[in-house]
Amino acid sequence: MARRGRSSRRRPALSTPLPTPRRIEIGPDGFDYEVRPVLASRATKTYRCPGCDHEIRSGTAHLVVFPADGGEQAIDDRRHWHTPCWTRRDTRGPTRKWS
Repeated sequence: MARRGRSSRRRPALSTPLPTPRRIEIGPDGFDYEVRPVLASRATKTYRCPGCDHEIRSGTAHLVVFPADGGEQAIDDRRHWHTPCWTRRDTRGPTRKWS
């Protein structure tokens, strides 16, 4: 006998990834930056956070930040930040140069 309230059918997997929300925020240097979240399941490499100079290990949700008006070159200037480090960027600036 089937349980009530539960569907016995499974949902089909999405063939295309969901769109990433686009946010424009002011960075620690006063310029506009595009901020995109990276899900833990999509984080496959280790990066170094410019806010705290610690590693962001693979499998850790974080943010990718790059200049909002930079065009193609902006992608080359992207940096990976811990979410709390980016949130507190006003009180603690980057520990590393952006370039």
